[in-house]
Amino acid sequence: MAEVRLEDICKHFNEVVAVDNFNLSIKDKEFVVLVGPSGCGKTTTLRMIAGLESITSGSIYIEDRHINNLPAKERNIAMVFQNYALYPHMSVRENMSFSLEMHKRPKDEIKKRVLEAAEILGIENLLNRKPKQLSGGQRQRVAVGRAIVRKPEVFLFDEPLSNLDAKLRVQTRVELKKLHERLATTAVYVTHDQIEAMTMGDRIVVMKDGLIQQVGGPLELYNTPANRFVAGFLGSPAMNFFEAELTGSGDSLTLQTGSFNIDLPQEKTRLINGYGEKKVMVGIRPEDLVMVEDQVSENPIPFTIDVVEPIGNETYVVGNAGDISLIAGVGRKASVAPHQSISLEPIIENLHLFDIKTEKTILSQSPG
Repeated sequence: MAEVRLEDICKHFNEVVAVDNFNLSIKDKEFVVLVGPSGCGKTTTLRMIAGLESITSGSIYIEDRHINNLPAKERNIAMVFQNYALYPHMSVRENMSFSLEMHKRPKDEIKKRVLEAAEILGIENLLNRKPKQLSGGQRQRVAVGRAIVRKPEVFLFDEPLSNLDAKLRVQTRVELKKLHERLATTAVYVTHDQIEAMTMGDRIVVMKDGLIQQVGGPLELYNTPANRFVAGFLGSPAMNFFEAELTGSGDSLTLQTGSFNIDLPQEKTRLINGYGEKKVMVGIRPEDLVMVEDQVSENPIPFTIDVVEPIGNETYVVGNAGDISLIAGVGRKASVAPHQSISLEPIIENLHLFDIKTEKTILSQSPG
């Protein structure tokens, strides 16, 4: 069992607050991803769990062990670094066995563990090579293998795929997820890539400026973001945002922008009745802006295309609705061109509203 608990964790570098009031309980065998932009505190948090960075205040537990003052080598944690940190003068076999030799494990046991890990990762034929003879993907596997042989209670991954090309990243993240299920070990994974976070995490912790913004499952965070930052960070292309004024009363509320209006259905108005502010921030994802042609639209948005971005499975158009910039997905078979005028229809049930001052959600789509 390896539940990890972080209670009221803070980390200060002189006057800079890197991590502030961080509270998280990671279940045994759970794969948790810390995600956020550079400088948000995610790697610092990982290093505090590993014992590579001291904490300013708070407590870290693995099960019932308080590990604040426990040296890194005694925490039974294995970490895979961004640059893999392989010893260049050692063979793959020697790199993988090094930590076991330092702990004076029997030679037969070391050999067995290295071969088992190599077989799991498909690198048996690389054991006698040096790191410089390996590709980026092979080095990444060796780094993971070096962690596996230790049979740790907790795996920590610090952006391990960032040095791989796009195709290999997709392949490797699938392999890592399969590997986690096979090893059934608690894992904490750090990345700035929201697609990695969405595809790999059982739960995702979104961070900004050292603070947790929201914790939840991938679709929970995507469908019901707690604030504008989470809404804008998760999703590619990013969510569209624009200001609007709430007009009307009771069951009849309308979002007015000056360029177009959006009438809200009763099920939405009931959720925001009593909201005191007139101006709101509206959020809608590109895939929830649909191009309409012949049929009558309930909430038409007149839109002029500036740029067409075909990416294969989808075509995105970037342009303007009056003075509001938007990006919309129009389908891969759509016949569109720059400077063309079209009409967009928002999928109202997927609309998000945020308070302009606090940026907290006042209306999100339902999880279903």
